[in-house]
Amino acid sequence: MSEKLDARPAELRITIAVGAALAVQTALGLLWAGAAAERLAQLEDRAGGSAEIIERTVRLEEQMTAMRASLARIEGKLDRRSEEPRP
Repeated sequence: MSEKLDARPAELRITIAVGAALAVQTALGLLWAGAAAERLAQLEDRAGGSAEIIERTVRLEEQMTAMRASLARIEGKLDRRSEEPRP
């Protein structure tokens, strides 16, 4: 009979230890998930900022192309004017 009484506290200690280990692991898992979510949010913010910069760069490149075309037309007109015979 005394063996059964001694076994119960040991089983209770093991049960409590397993429960505590599960609680600690669950808490650590939630902390890790929160940190991962924060890192993802920061990366998404950076990506959003990069998209704006990329869009502005593309617009500037298009404007530069248009300005080069205008400059080529102006230079062409000036060249034709300078080649015309003067009265």
